[in-house]
Amino acid sequence: MTDYYEILGVQRDATPEQIKKAYRRLAREHHPDVAGTDPAAEERFKDVSRAYDVLGNAEKRRAYDMGADPASPGGGMGGGFGFQDIFETFFGAGGGAPRGPVPRARRGQDALVRLDLDLAEAAFGAHREVQVDTAVLCPTCGGTCCRPGTSPRTCEVCGGRGSVQRVARSFLGQVMTTQPCAACHGFGTVIPEPCTECAGEGRVRSRRTLTVDVPAGVDTGTRIKMTGQGEVGPAGGPPGDVYLEVRERKHETFVRRGDDLHATLQVPMTAAALGTVVTLDTLDGPQELDLRPGTQPGQVLTLRGLGVGHLHVGGRGDLHVHVEVQVPTPADDEQAELLRRLAVLRGEERPEARLAAANPGMFAKLRDKLSGR
Repeated sequence: MTDYYEILGVQRDATPEQIKKAYRRLAREHHPDVAGTDPAAEERFKDVSRAYDVLGNAEKRRAYDMGADPASPGGGMGGGFGFQDIFETFFGAGGGAPRGPVPRARRGQDALVRLDLDLAEAAFGAHREVQVDTAVLCPTCGGTCCRPGTSPRTCEVCGGRGSVQRVARSFLGQVMTTQPCAACHGFGTVIPEPCTECAGEGRVRSRRTLTVDVPAGVDTGTRIKMTGQGEVGPAGGPPGDVYLEVRERKHETFVRRGDDLHATLQVPMTAAALGTVVTLDTLDGPQELDLRPGTQPGQVLTLRGLGVGHLHVGGRGDLHVHVEVQVPTPADDEQAELLRRLAVLRGEERPEARLAAANPGMFAKLRDKLSGR
């Protein structure tokens, strides 16, 4: 059996990229346009093409490594026509009708980039710059894949059709099958002198800086699509898209739930009992909050319109302030005496403790605390 690995000059454990690279080098060296009319070179070119046709195809290479020769009649299994050929002939993978060349240019892949935002940026929107490592059009060849001053040539093996036909014998008689041309890989053209900067790919890797306007109201998991900002496709094909996936950083004061913000305000018992005005540092700057006399622990005070902006619509959420009353511990005898006098005045020197009626809201708050909301 022909040793295709030896023909291409690669090891049996060579990667597909190594096989492809070896084939390109040998194909350029022995191509009729380079070697001229030398019969030995022409035969060598056919051997190289046949070897790549087998080793460049995962299924054919697997069969070859198991002892079969897919390039020989019957796939090296002792027949004139393999079952794979029959299947392709009647169900469209091969077929007798020649197919046109496939386009060399293809669409580039999309890119997903994480975008970390502060709460204020998510609430009000932001103007950000992000860096993306991607493929861009080759500045030397402009996507033609050819060295400047040269151009693709029509493949002489398939005549520009991108496919070749062969006649094989089977128990059904002679059958005409069509296969992609191994010399041009189905493109119909070959690159005689690839661009040295992009190695004939028509694109190069580069780091780009993109500017994005982040809308107000984005949240963790929100994706912002930047159409046409992804990598350029092979041979200068159209670019893909960039998706920016938002991840909002935790804030040291505010907890976000939807478009509303929640914060805890700790006040002394005396301030809660007598009432006071406190100044809060909100996302909009200092804001005054009026605590009425007799403010109770757990009471929620709402500042309208000081939350997060609604995504793609007008308006904003609210800021909910949860009051936490701090119970004092007497620091000396004088403070303890004052508290005892207050208890007497309120008739609470011997209070009777009792269980209050069940409050569904209390259990909801407890559940939120336990779940870390």
